[in-house]
Amino acid sequence: MTEPIRVLVVDDHPVVRQGLRTFLDLQGDLTVVGEAGDGDAAVAAAIEHRPDVILLDLRMPGADGTVALRGLRECGVPSKVLVVTSFTDPGAVVPALRAGAAGYVYKDIDPPALAAAIRAVHAGHVLMNADVLRLLAAGDGAPPGAALTPRERDVLVEIARGHSNREIARALNVSEKTVKTHVSAIFTKLGVADRTQAALHAVRVGLV
Repeated sequence: MTEPIRVLVVDDHPVVRQGLRTFLDLQGDLTVVGEAGDGDAAVAAAIEHRPDVILLDLRMPGADGTVALRGLRECGVPSKVLVVTSFTDPGAVVPALRAGAAGYVYKDIDPPALAAAIRAVHAGHVLMNADVLRLLAAGDGAPPGAALTPRERDVLVEIARGHSNREIARALNVSEKTVKTHVSAIFTKLGVADRTQAALHAVRVGLV
């Protein structure tokens, strides 16, 4: 059997953490491996438990979610981060996405949709709407790097659409290993570190 997706829940409200743990532990393919109540504790817990996905609140006392994201990056934690926020203004989540979050959902999300979002982020999807992408792209300078090949541009478009490597392989009728090679080349040529930054480039140059 496939190992369950390991989740770390970060929220300053104990009742929220308990509710999320109760629901997620009922899912056969998800398991909560730890909890944290602020950004500093989140970084420590992520280093200890090495979760696959971190559910991260943005507004917390002390070190908030954006500070936590920077700490996770500095410590080299490879976990995917899904922001769970009460902010409905797309601009409110932009700093967190710039700091490395793979996407965001609102706190009023239906529980099954949250579980689906966790699975999607774990599979390599980038979860954000067009308004947020435009805000992220606004004001960024064009990244350095050589021009992409036609096939690399095809892969970049699929990345910007939030598709995983497996889905890209199916769409382009190539192997997943080939897609991984193209993704690596795209990151190198564009001078970016992750799929979110690659997606921003696609928006800036009008590919999507």
